Amino acid sequence: MAQGKYARIDNNRRQQPPSNNYCSTVTIVVFVALCLVGVWMMTSSSIVPGQNVDMPIPKTGKNDVKDQVTDSSINSTAKKVDNNQGGLSEDVKKASEDTRNPHEFDNVDVHKDQKEKKPEETYQHKYDKKPSKMPEPKLDEKPEEKPKEKPIEKTTTSSEAQPENKDVTVRHADGQVNQVGGETKSNDGQANIVGQGDLNENTSEEDKSSLYQNKRKHDLADSIKASNDKTGESEVEKVNESQVVEKGAKKDKNEVSNQSPGEQFPSGAQAELTNETSTENGSWSTQAMESKNEKDTQESDKELVVYNWKSCNSTAGPDFIPCLDNWRAIKNLRSTMHYEHRERHCPEEPPTCLVPLPEGYRRPIKWPNSRKKIWYSNVPHTELVEYKGHQNWVKVAGRYLVFPGGGTQFKHGALHYIDFINENVPDIAWGKHSRVILDVGCGVASFGGFLFDRDVLAMSLAPKDEHEAQVQFALERGIPAISAVMGTLRLPFPGKVFDVVHCARCRVPWHIEGGKLLLELNRLLRPGGYFVWSATPVYQKKPEDKEIWKAMSKLLETMCWELVTRVRDRLNGVGLAIYKKPMNNSCYEKRSVQDPPMCEASDDANAAWHKVPIDSLQRGSRWPEQWPARLDKTPYWMLGSEMGVYGKPQPEDFVADYEHWKRVVSKSYINGMGINWATVRNVMDMRAIYGGFAAALKDMNVWVMNVVPIDSPDVLPAIYERGLFGIYHDWCQSFSTYPRSYDLMHADHLFSMIKQKCKIVPLVVEVDRILRPEGKLIVRDTAEVVSELESILRSMQWEIRMTYNKDNEGLLSAQKTMWRPKEFETLDYGMMT
Repeated sequence: MAQGKYARIDNNRRQQPPSNNYCSTVTIVVFVALCLVGVWMMTSSSIVPGQNVDMPIPKTGKNDVKDQVTDSSINSTAKKVDNNQGGLSEDVKKASEDTRNPHEFDNVDVHKDQKEKKPEETYQHKYDKKPSKMPEPKLDEKPEEKPKEKPIEKTTTSSEAQPENKDVTVRHADGQVNQVGGETKSNDGQANIVGQGDLNENTSEEDKSSLYQNKRKHDLADSIKASNDKTGESEVEKVNESQVVEKGAKKDKNEVSNQSPGEQFPSGAQAELTNETSTENGSWSTQAMESKNEKDTQESDKELVVYNWKSCNSTAGPDFIPCLDNWRAIKNLRSTMHYEHRERHCPEEPPTCLVPLPEGYRRPIKWPNSRKKIWYSNVPHTELVEYKGHQNWVKVAGRYLVFPGGGTQFKHGALHYIDFINENVPDIAWGKHSRVILDVGCGVASFGGFLFDRDVLAMSLAPKDEHEAQVQFALERGIPAISAVMGTLRLPFPGKVFDVVHCARCRVPWHIEGGKLLLELNRLLRPGGYFVWSATPVYQKKPEDKEIWKAMSKLLETMCWELVTRVRDRLNGVGLAIYKKPMNNSCYEKRSVQDPPMCEASDDANAAWHKVPIDSLQRGSRWPEQWPARLDKTPYWMLGSEMGVYGKPQPEDFVADYEHWKRVVSKSYINGMGINWATVRNVMDMRAIYGGFAAALKDMNVWVMNVVPIDSPDVLPAIYERGLFGIYHDWCQSFSTYPRSYDLMHADHLFSMIKQKCKIVPLVVEVDRILRPEGKLIVRDTAEVVSELESILRSMQWEIRMTYNKDNEGLLSAQKTMWRPKEFETLDYGMMT
């Protein structure tokens, strides 16, 4: 090679005489050339891209670079990067290390990791995308976000300063894990990983397999707390094809302060879950047991569980209510004379299938426009249009169902009817003296819907009968309502709580069988409360109407109810009678015949027929404060000598609960979770304590159904006392409402309590049934339960908006989607044959 080169030089100089130094010159030139070639070869094989290298890097593909790099060069490269960091200060180097993806090096030191990872993998993680010149790292530069098919709201909580804590992590819908004060690891020391439900229909089987093998490689399946083995949930199938995906990179702890104003994080105060201590039956002392169960779960190597969901196939279709559509139980009833077939008959095993959506279902219209019209496709029923259209209940107008605001007894609008009642009995004083009412046989609940204009909260109820979907219409409009009937069972409310009971031609036979149903109303009505009865016996002269009026008058006289007025509304052409329940026992003591007989004083205070309480400290002996003062007022019958739910004296317990929820709602729920409250109208607190959560939402344009589990301390009377309402319920059964009824559901330590007596998956399925698509679920519970719920919800294709863990307590925010399984499961008991 050298000879040829210099031969050409010789040819160019053929005419010159030969030089005596020719050989020596050639020798020197060859030696220098060889040295240069050697230096060039050594340099080209040893130099790797570094942050301080100014010379351009040859353009090569990722695979070419990986092929050229040897084990020794990778080790030296990693050492250079670790030790040099481009001349950065020690603080910046440490911050830069903290911002690395937690799954790049499995949260361990890079040198230690070389023994476990292939050199090519480590190199690719660090330099798989190389510019012509490596720039110095910018710590405030946010990682590029992947484009999303659908915009997702910011998923954060409040903005107060973070307390120092080593076990606080915040995970968001974009897959990032925000560390607050410590490393982002699960309790077993491994990096957090969340799976199931992140893969979509477009994900190839090869990608699924790759993700699954990657999950096995990192041995992170135990981060999904699948405690189904403990509950024996037979409806869950363990399959081989797993849906697992890692949740993004760990953020630097300093990034918390760099968030935009809309991105807020929960402080210790807002994320604090009130310690609960039961004062009755010990049903709240479950945290120690849950902590032990979590530890046992972490120590065991559980197999990844994937839930195989199916849609429910029943006669009711998209309107399926398990405890009201149990046709097997209804067919076996001995009698239906007292509307037994409209009462609750829950299946032995609650369903674990998902209720399908009506064809063409759309996001509901926002309140207050929803009071006037709803989408026909969401509740595609015309029975009431045909049956009650002439009474201005509901009409069809193109794509909408329109509600003119009328009713059987107020064809010309509910507001006129409401004001007519107040004009004739001014002491009713809507929105001040009278705040919480019960509307029996509510129809489409226009009466309750327009009472909002008078600051009145109405619990509307009607059976699921031939007037198809009347309660469903009410809920779709944004008006409180439940499916219930005045039959053989007590209504699920406490005694002496409603300020007014209303019946506008409610088709209830009050007068039969000694007035048993009237005694139920007497139980529910607060002493001094009013019964507004608007029905044909009040103003028509037909023989049947006259007979009913006579029987009713006699019954109400023996019950000591006072007839305040009997008046006719000329505009609507109807009449109404308004009665008042006594405030003392003088009338009862004067009765010559004790019929109906009084219950014994030792009997349950919520029994149907009791005397009026006379002790000034007994509940029911006084009328509550006027609204809205009663919302903040501690009930007079809460005694400092008795312990509350959380272990403090009852008045202190009540105040502490309210302050806690005001803080959490204002600083976390309202602005910090990415919830668009303009789309929220119907809210359910699945485990209410004193109604503090609902009271904290008083300035929002929402109403809250406060549910008190039947085995919890009976705090429901206190909720009514403060001008709110609620219901007793057993969450091991289905709730008496239509599917897609609520916009937001809130559960504070409910799931951990329910796990002690029944299965958790059916309860999650029930939440899915009740919640509207795009509705929100907020859960506060143990970290174990929150992790398990996250796994289940992901498998149902829900969007996990945020998770937060601190001191073994967790917070979860999730959003239901429109997804429904394509495969169906037939429910035999739900088929009408």
